[in-house]
Amino acid sequence: MTTRTAEIPGYRYGDEGLARSPLTLAELDLLKQTVLFGDDDVAALAQAADVLEPQTHEILDVWYGYVGAHPHLAAYFSTPDGVLLDDYLARVRERFKQWILDACRRPYDQAWLDYQYEIGLRHTRLKKNQTDHAASVPEIHLRYMVAFIFPITATMRPFLSAGGHSPEQVDAMHTAWFKAVTLHATAWIHPYVPDRF
Repeated sequence: MTTRTAEIPGYRYGDEGLARSPLTLAELDLLKQTVLFGDDDVAALAQAADVLEPQTHEILDVWYGYVGAHPHLAAYFSTPDGVLLDDYLARVRERFKQWILDACRRPYDQAWLDYQYEIGLRHTRLKKNQTDHAASVPEIHLRYMVAFIFPITATMRPFLSAGGHSPEQVDAMHTAWFKAVTLHATAWIHPYVPDRF
């Protein structure tokens, strides 16, 4: 890990101590085929990373504003009796910021699979709150893991448009982002339904 990522609380991408994902590389390849994810998308995401990197703070402001405006979502960053945990939100925010860049730049290899599995575990009763020692609710419901694909995708277009690229290039970056988010969210689901994944 670089010095920057090593300073992010709880960030463990590439850590050999992580559990190995039950999802195989062959199964990941089939998922990539299912969402029509190919080399053009990899190139578009690399381009998107350069556009998004200087805007990650603003992107997170939008996403956190969205969560904060919906009490049923903010509840997942709160105590069981509804007190918002600001320190928890701040620690997650740093990982979320890095996730934007990882989603654009990281190869879809075993390290990617293993870290997505870890992220999925951290949303379930198996590991939620452990990384940040948070006194929050025990699990994020699976339905919101799926439903969140739309806002994380739809809100990205204005940021992708800010790089001065042609409408066609922005479309390609946005489509690739949508596919990448779908792949990530799909991988995160595994710990919720391990026997039916």
